[in-house]
Amino acid sequence: MLIARSAALFVVAALFEIGGAWLVWQGVREHRGWIWIGAGIAALGIYGFVATLQPDADFGRILAAYGGIFVAGSIAWGMVADGYRPDRWDITGALICLAGMAVIMYAPRGR
Repeated sequence: MLIARSAALFVVAALFEIGGAWLVWQGVREHRGWIWIGAGIAALGIYGFVATLQPDADFGRILAAYGGIFVAGSIAWGMVADGYRPDRWDITGALICLAGMAVIMYAPRGR
């Protein structure tokens, strides 16, 4: 159950971080204005809070593992939000990152 909760928190964190960065991007690069930028900043702040809800207490481990989620999530976000078409190397790299995340976060440890 802890792995399912942790995985769900990683997904929620990714939605807020990637979504927040995308909103800031839209506000600045696509000239959509300050409301988009402000919403993005708020989402990024929420992301920072969501990361603290992970059951593991090691900040470095959580953020390192989250990096794999961020890579794969960013590709998925680009596909949905911007019509990005990843090639096989993008997909391969994302899968490697997810495998690394799983090892960092969920490998058995003798504590």
